[in-house]
Amino acid sequence: MAQDSEGPPAKRFKAAPPGTQPQSAAPPAHVQRRSLPIAGARGPLLARLRRLDSAVLIGETGSGKTTQLPQYLYEAGIGHPGVIAVTQPRRVAAVTLAARVAEEKRTELGRLVGYTVRFDDCSCAETRIRFLTDGMLLREAIGDPLLHKYSVVILDEAHERTIHTDVLFGVVKAAQKKRKERGLRPLKVIIMSATMDVDLFSQYFSGAPVIYLEGRQHPIEIFYTKERQSDYLQAALVSIFQIHQEAPACQDILVFLTGQEEIEAMTKTCRDVAQHLPEGCPRMTVLPLYASLPHSQQLRAFKPTPEGCRKVILSTNIAETSITIAGIKFVVDTGMVKAKKYSPDTGLEVLAVQQVSKAQAWQRTGRAGRQESGICYRLYTEEDFEKFDEMTTPEIQRCNLASVVLQLLALKIPNVLTFDFMSKPSPDAIQAAIDQLDLLGAVTQKEGQLVLTPLGKKMAAFPLDPKFSKAILVSPRFHCAEEILTIVSLLSVDSVLHNPPAQRDEVQAVRKKFISSEGDHLTLLNVYRAYKNVNGHKGWCRENFINGRNMKLMAEVRAQLRDICVKLSMPLESSRGDTASVRRCLAHSLFMNAAELRPDGSYGTVDSHQVVAIHPSSVLFQCKPACVVYNGLLRTNKCYMRDLCVVDAEWLHEAAPDYFRRKLRTAKS
Repeated sequence: MAQDSEGPPAKRFKAAPPGTQPQSAAPPAHVQRRSLPIAGARGPLLARLRRLDSAVLIGETGSGKTTQLPQYLYEAGIGHPGVIAVTQPRRVAAVTLAARVAEEKRTELGRLVGYTVRFDDCSCAETRIRFLTDGMLLREAIGDPLLHKYSVVILDEAHERTIHTDVLFGVVKAAQKKRKERGLRPLKVIIMSATMDVDLFSQYFSGAPVIYLEGRQHPIEIFYTKERQSDYLQAALVSIFQIHQEAPACQDILVFLTGQEEIEAMTKTCRDVAQHLPEGCPRMTVLPLYASLPHSQQLRAFKPTPEGCRKVILSTNIAETSITIAGIKFVVDTGMVKAKKYSPDTGLEVLAVQQVSKAQAWQRTGRAGRQESGICYRLYTEEDFEKFDEMTTPEIQRCNLASVVLQLLALKIPNVLTFDFMSKPSPDAIQAAIDQLDLLGAVTQKEGQLVLTPLGKKMAAFPLDPKFSKAILVSPRFHCAEEILTIVSLLSVDSVLHNPPAQRDEVQAVRKKFISSEGDHLTLLNVYRAYKNVNGHKGWCRENFINGRNMKLMAEVRAQLRDICVKLSMPLESSRGDTASVRRCLAHSLFMNAAELRPDGSYGTVDSHQVVAIHPSSVLFQCKPACVVYNGLLRTNKCYMRDLCVVDAEWLHEAAPDYFRRKLRTAKS
């Protein structure tokens, strides 16, 4: 990899050959860590890092960098007496990595080693190694821009370039600089990844040297298709069963798909086909893996495969970098991923299926070579692969920036348009975010500068999308704060509704009693009330296909959001069954996400007149209400509205009269 021409020379540390372990029994975690490739580089790596303020560490897949480096720094006293922060783009990674490191340090999770993710803080005053999502460190910076409690910040999986990570780069860089200027304890910054644009990161952090760490990556054979595939799902299915019929049973398969619905449908198909295979074929266990899957079911993917059986894991890009699954010999890469795309011109933010970048493709391929040589089947041609983008477009350049601008203003950044982004979003995207916050009543101009209004300051206190913060803050006006808190909490966790495709008819039958003709938000509210009436009984959850774990998490989220409301001295009332007041409140916060029924039976968004449809998963799918608001759009073969609520058009005009007058004039012209 290239090194930065202005900084010190990049240095590659040669790792000692990993020790071999008997297959019969896994050694304890603290013994296993000694066999990781990074162990042989420990001394020179620490000597190098001790002298540096900033460094870019490229560690090959399987090197052990994420779990070991924080421990090495702590054991060597680097950063003492502060806290070592390790950021992760995904909460599942922050939690599982913290548990692993706590086990290796032989300490109770939450004491020396802890984690902090949204709505879940498992750390204490004595925590010295803290794994946390990048979004949570960003929230901490709002209260403490210099990040005083931290002595080292490790920004891990930096190549993923999530929206929070990119803002965090600027915040951490500024904190490091200001602490130096004021003679405070220095802040050491280490940027880590397996693959990324090294020069870009090195230059951004003032010529930080690039350090290469060799890993335990076994050789991987890569096969491409001869022709472009018209149906990547069908191609994936064929590939799975070709491998299954030819390869030894002990070799497992990891397949990359785009989302929950696709994975659940493929899981059912694979299980059905597996039942009719000829005699002599190994047994097949098909396991889905995606972020909203109940934790207990996620863990099944990591358990050893029974003898004479093959494990087939169907996963989203959650398995690209954050987690390691033992036993994977084959990777089937569809080359597709679901990603956000935002157009500031139309105001539309859609979740769309698109091609991966080359960097993502290499990350996926690397999953096949963690423990032994592997094989990756890429379901696209080599010619098409060469046309893929080199790196994934940073999320900050393809997302609605309303949350980012709100956070930057809460951080008292004087001019958000000139903030030091590593990859600058377009001025149009920033201006569109400012316009949205203005419509929500969160910002105003003061002496030529953009500042938060009193409402905006309160919105920034919630770890939520601005439109949901607004919903909570206006709810007292409609005497429905308790209901809105419940709805927002339900939308803030992974789905509480479990929909196994094999039991679709049964699921629909038991769900009928919860369905509200007024939409998905009210249906979720009915589910929560029923859950509360039975005190969260596990048997009731099973019978009604409710994810009990996510319901418990939702209750914790609700309690925390309620605490914020109490601190803000908000009156908390219940609508006492008046659903109109709840829907009216949602109309006042989601008015920019509104759609009206057209004479031809289709729907058009009020904002940009985009043709949209009701998603099949919505309780309103068979209905044709005149006017709805929705949480977001998903683009597959159509542009679908997700999570809908029936509203009156006059409520929308009442919520933002100037906005709708402008839209009406635009439509007429």
